[in-house]
Amino acid sequence: MPTVLSVCGRYLRAFIIIYLCLYAGNGLALLLPITIPGSIIGMLILFALLASQILPVSWVKPGCHLIIRNMALLFVPISVGVMSYTDILTAQFGPIVISCVISTFMVLAVVGLSAHKLHTRPIKEPRNE
Repeated sequence: MPTVLSVCGRYLRAFIIIYLCLYAGNGLALLLPITIPGSIIGMLILFALLASQILPVSWVKPGCHLIIRNMALLFVPISVGVMSYTDILTAQFGPIVISCVISTFMVLAVVGLSAHKLHTRPIKEPRNE
């Protein structure tokens, strides 16, 4: 049975790894000439470390489970921040809705065409030799 100290150590290790990847991504974003958020680069770094099995999944799993379980709470500050811009959002409601609808249909079309192209195989003619 794991002790409280070992469980806390696992959570601490997971959060240290996640934050190191985040800060590495933020640092790399400052150095890159293109504009990509550091958090996205950090997630890609973490993904690369996990996919190449340099970093064991069991080291990051406790922290990820804790973050995902409480994800709804993490969106509360963002939602409150958006609520302070209701005047701008109501003034630009039409363009926002139109861009959301158009981008949704564009994504549906691209995914549908890509899936169709990937899942249809050409019929090969048998060779008569």
